[in-house]
Amino acid sequence: MANLQKDDVFLLIHALGKGEKRNFKLYMQRNSPDGDLKVVQLFDALDKMPEYDEALLLRKNVDIKKSQLANLKAALYRHILNSLRLLKDDSNISLTLHELFDQSRILYSKGLYLQALKLLEKLKLQARQYHQHTYVQQAIFFEKKIEANHITRSIEERADDLVEESNWLHNRLGSVNGLSNLSLQLYSWYIRHGHARNKTDEEAVDFYFKSHLPEDAMHLTGFYQRLYLFESYCWLHYIKQDYLNFFKYSQRWVQLFEEDTEMIKVEGIQYIKGVNNLLNATYLLRNDKRFILLLRDFENFYQQDLVQRDMNLKAQAFTYLYTNHIHYFYMTGKFTEGLAIVNDIERHLREMSLFLDQHKVLVFYYKIACLYFGAGKNEACISYLNLIINQKTDLRYDLQCYARLLHLIAHFELGNDDLLVYLVKSVYRFMSKLENLSMVEAAIIRFLKASFGATPRQMESKFVKLHETLKRYEHKTSEARALAYLDVVSWLESKIEGVAVEEVLRRKYENRINQPHQHDRV
Repeated sequence: MANLQKDDVFLLIHALGKGEKRNFKLYMQRNSPDGDLKVVQLFDALDKMPEYDEALLLRKNVDIKKSQLANLKAALYRHILNSLRLLKDDSNISLTLHELFDQSRILYSKGLYLQALKLLEKLKLQARQYHQHTYVQQAIFFEKKIEANHITRSIEERADDLVEESNWLHNRLGSVNGLSNLSLQLYSWYIRHGHARNKTDEEAVDFYFKSHLPEDAMHLTGFYQRLYLFESYCWLHYIKQDYLNFFKYSQRWVQLFEEDTEMIKVEGIQYIKGVNNLLNATYLLRNDKRFILLLRDFENFYQQDLVQRDMNLKAQAFTYLYTNHIHYFYMTGKFTEGLAIVNDIERHLREMSLFLDQHKVLVFYYKIACLYFGAGKNEACISYLNLIINQKTDLRYDLQCYARLLHLIAHFELGNDDLLVYLVKSVYRFMSKLENLSMVEAAIIRFLKASFGATPRQMESKFVKLHETLKRYEHKTSEARALAYLDVVSWLESKIEGVAVEEVLRRKYENRINQPHQHDRV
């Protein structure tokens, strides 16, 4: 798969559905002399290749010369995009608005100024309905041009209206831009670092948030203003592991779409990200009943045509749906049962590799590794962790650390003492270098060091001592981030009681589900 990301036209072809490929062939027959035979030949050849290999392509298609290939690929790329553009999707508001704008320009070029203005008015009406203010702004700029250069008999009434509307849009788009920048920077911080590691991290994120938050932020009423405001608060509280406030703003994020359901069609990705955050917050707060209801609703949404016909939306929804399926198995202690979905996840990861970023794939590997660990399948757990540990990336340093800690514990379970001696030193150096060693993580590493050569009776007391130490940190935010991703406490309880990890977590789930949850009222 080494060359998969290196050829744009290959990626485009493999992103097409069957109907889109069929439409391309019909388009070429209608709009190209002789169907542009070499372009179609190149399309078929690339479509059949599982991965891009230029040498193999030229060897199997002798009519295509190497000197022609660049121009043929450029032509093919252009033809594919044109064929897709002609596949009108009435549900895509962006394409509809673009079409209206193009039509108004055609009318203007024919000297039909009043007809052009009528179309621009129609464009603005639809754009406002879906909060697409950038299109309204473009329409106003065009209206100004028409009114300023041609006598339309509407200038006296329109001048003040256009100026007033233009100024209002300028202010609205300015606040949307500022809030979207804030949300993006906070999300970027999380992707690089994960959760706040210490008080210094929390203070730095707090300072950045407050210094970039508009003064009137809580009084803003626009859809996108509120969307990016709620997103920003979500990332802030998630980074700080303030899960109650993370839940609060995730819920507002989702409610924003539920109040204006037409916007789900326009901003599907943003909607499912909000649903995923709400599921994640509910899971982290261990509100089991609400989590299960939300997961069921999300499964139903995943099956809708809106998701299934849009590969980008489908890939993102798949990521979040299956991530939360894994959370369900963690929550209920059904690790062995959860292994049944691993092959399905692997298949989807292969099919959707064009649409998934490296961060999402690494998170899947970690979560699958945890499933295998909870099921007592330590060799398989280590195999998935190695995919993370051996990956050269600057994404999620915290995930790299958690993977290494679980890697140590899995080798401990397998009794690989000789290897552990080396690995413990390596992991300690790695985490110290990143300044990522919390007291929880340091305690785990000390425990593993002390286990070398210890008798079974000595180990019993060491398990109890580490359990007592970690329980003191369980509700301390600055120290509990490792425990949120690596349930060492439950693992220790399984060792102390002599039962499987699954049994410990299943018992905790049953205790929670049979009593009122403190967050049900949130």
